[in-house]
Amino acid sequence: MAMTISELAKSAGVGIETVRFYQRKGLLFDPRPATLGHVPGRRHYGEAELRRLRFIRAAQAAGFALKEIDELLALDSTTERARARELARERIAALDARIAELQHARASLARLATECAKGGAGPCPIIASFE
Repeated sequence: MAMTISELAKSAGVGIETVRFYQRKGLLFDPRPATLGHVPGRRHYGEAELRRLRFIRAAQAAGFALKEIDELLALDSTTERARARELARERIAALDARIAELQHARASLARLATECAKGGAGPCPIIASFE
């Protein structure tokens, strides 16, 4: 099944510029021309490009940086699972740190909201804490 760039983007739930961005970064390859019905100047994409694009988006959603995604894609053609596991562990540690940071921020904001609800004279504790 040959797709145009707009069909590829739509199938993956991204914009055309996102596809082009990934191509410029080397994460998506230049497409090969379709063998049938090829229009000169128009590029066609197949299922492999769609799977790769979906992988990139899923890896980004998991918090991987583009450089790490590039490395994961390169590892896909090897049997080097240890490095993939290492990258996953690093990402998990970063996510755990971010979760702890967000939990601390939530607790602080909840405390400020409770203080604000008490009323009293002076500025609102929530607003004052951000100044």
